[in-house]
Amino acid sequence: MVELKTLALFLVTAVAEIVGCYLPYLWLTQGKSIWLLLPAALSLALFAWLLSLHPTAAGRVYAAYGGVYIFVAILWLWAVDGIKPTLWDLVGAGVALIGMAIIMFAPRPA
Repeated sequence: MVELKTLALFLVTAVAEIVGCYLPYLWLTQGKSIWLLLPAALSLALFAWLLSLHPTAAGRVYAAYGGVYIFVAILWLWAVDGIKPTLWDLVGAGVALIGMAIIMFAPRPA
C-alpha cells in the first residue's frame, strides 16, 4: 500500500511541475497572457510542497521522482502536445520507472 501511495504522490507531483513549466512556455512561445504566470507559480509551489511529503531522505526522493517525471512527461507529450510517443520513448519511460522502483522500494537495513 505504501508503494501505491508513493507512486500516486509522485504522479500528482509530476503534473504540478509540468503545469508550472508549461504555462510560462505558452506565455513565452505562443504569446499567451502573462497572467498564466500566476497559476504557474502556484503549481510550482504545490510541486515543491508535494515533494516534501515523502518520509524518506530528500536526495532519494528527488532521484526516484525523476523516473516518474519522465513517464508523465511522455504522457503529456501524447495527451497535450498531440504527439504519439515512439517505442523508444515508451522503453525509456519504462526504464526510468524501473529505476524509480529500485531506488524507492529496495530493501534497506533498519
